[in-house]
Amino acid sequence: MNQNGDTTEATWLASAGLRPTRQRLALAQLLIGDGQHRHVTAESLYEASRDSDERVSLATVYNTLRIFSDAGLLREITVNGARSYFDTNVTNHPHFFWEDTEELMDAPDEDLKIAQLPTAPKGTEIAKVDVVIRLRRK
Repeated sequence: MNQNGDTTEATWLASAGLRPTRQRLALAQLLIGDGQHRHVTAESLYEASRDSDERVSLATVYNTLRIFSDAGLLREITVNGARSYFDTNVTNHPHFFWEDTEELMDAPDEDLKIAQLPTAPKGTEIAKVDVVIRLRRK
């Protein structure tokens, strides 16, 4: 709690102009409550919420992740065309994706060099570049 009596989660939501509803606060606690960055799917966050005191529906989890992502609180990384992961670290950084466990994790960015991007089509701009390095065990 800060000096105004707000929780870290409430402050996080307020930083994006979002109302701190009960369900948003509960999901924010699971996402950032321990101060560690994480990568979640809607399903994994739903499972975590089932283990907490605050239960929310899977539809609410999907909607809330979308709201958080649209507000800039989370970064959405799409893998396999349809599966989305949501990252609490919204800075530009690469990821490793483990094909056998479908786990997404941060990759070190010190050695990553992107020399040049293709020119965006006329009337568009590049919004972001996601680098996902797929790993397979030997």
